[in-house]
Amino acid sequence: MTAPHLTGTGPGPGTPRPAPPVPDTGSGRGGTTPRASWLIAATVLCVAIPPGTASSADGVQVTVSDLASVGLVATAAALAVTGRTRPSGTAMALLGAVACAAALSTACSPHPLDSLPGYLRVLQIFVLVPLAVTLLVRDRRDFALTAAAVAVVGVGEAGYGIWQAATGTGASYAGRDVRAVGTFGATDVMAMATVAGFAAFVVVAAALLARGAARVAAWAVLGVLAAGLLLSLSRGSWIAAGIGVLTIMVCVSLRLALRAILLVTAALTIVVGGLGVGSATLAERARSVVASVDQPDQSVSDRYGLWQSAVAIWQDRPLTGVGVKNFAGYRDAHSSLAVSFAGETADPVHGYQRQPLLSPHNQYLLVLAEQGVVGVTALLGLLVGLASALGARPRPDDPRWLVGAGFTVSIMVNFLYSDLGGPTSVLFAVMLGLAVNAAFHTFAPDRTPRRPPRLAPAGGPGPIPRPRR
Repeated sequence: MTAPHLTGTGPGPGTPRPAPPVPDTGSGRGGTTPRASWLIAATVLCVAIPPGTASSADGVQVTVSDLASVGLVATAAALAVTGRTRPSGTAMALLGAVACAAALSTACSPHPLDSLPGYLRVLQIFVLVPLAVTLLVRDRRDFALTAAAVAVVGVGEAGYGIWQAATGTGASYAGRDVRAVGTFGATDVMAMATVAGFAAFVVVAAALLARGAARVAAWAVLGVLAAGLLLSLSRGSWIAAGIGVLTIMVCVSLRLALRAILLVTAALTIVVGGLGVGSATLAERARSVVASVDQPDQSVSDRYGLWQSAVAIWQDRPLTGVGVKNFAGYRDAHSSLAVSFAGETADPVHGYQRQPLLSPHNQYLLVLAEQGVVGVTALLGLLVGLASALGARPRPDDPRWLVGAGFTVSIMVNFLYSDLGGPTSVLFAVMLGLAVNAAFHTFAPDRTPRRPPRLAPAGGPGPIPRPRR
């Protein structure tokens, strides 16, 4: 929008007021400031930096992406204070409810100081970083830059994971170092699969809307991501990524989704069944998904036991819970002896380790135990509100909307058997910000100046008058 042309030297009576200046989108044209979305891309790329083994005394691990997210939030806050961008009221209400619920749980916790680091983590992942991404992604170029960074990280991690599985340098599985874990190592065994799954949403949306060579390249990239996901041997990531990708395809075309299911089934049958590529390991892992209902293995049995522990903890303090980050402190007193309180991991870099199970591996039950009914209501309100807003304005021709829809549906399902934690939490926050942006923010029309219409030369033929009857 441009200010109307005014005549005269001052605003006289009846003269329209000039429109307020359009905020700078950081397009880089005409000496404007660089795009702030570069900070989002840098934060995403930092996720792939190995986190190392250093952590604070309370078990909170600070990664390079966490530090980068501080600059991201500070930049968004500066732009908001100067009035160059402002958030949606509905988005602020949904994200603010999560912050208020976590604050109430921390204040009512039996050990508030122990809950304070957890509260800051909730504020970072569910409120500050998503809100910063929502404010800084202001046009299609900002979204494309952020999405490209997610795709690059996902492809890089998946490619490295494939090399680990092929050379036997990954995490240990059944006595062999064949599990693809990327740069995260066995200490975060599902992180690579999570990153690859998020990248798959971006790549599938691009492949469905692209044409020609770009579409072929996108499908080839998706093949790398799919191979990395399979070799991660992460059953939960398979389900979450598959549901997200299928949601995107159904939104574009139901027929396309059915064809994709048939094609993937045929490809897996040929590669695994016919050629025998990883058939024993993959087949065993795939069968365990179905067997987890009636014949669960030890990891699934531990997960079921921890779910029961979370419900028992919640029953002691049903309204506000035991406080953020306090599940582990109450776990032992509410668990049966059949639950293993630690998992075993090993890889060539970190060696053999026993890692304590600090959460119930169910985000809804974790929030219920630590933040009570207040907290889980706020979390469900955020997810349901986000899904409702995306469903109210379907835009299957917009990659931003497709990525937001696929991510939202995927994470709502994934939270049933998994929870947040580790170095990929910041990437989750960025993806949540993209979904919030797609649900509640409309991009302004392209303000690229159009070429004025060509006028007839002076003295040239003018328009032909219509004859009078």
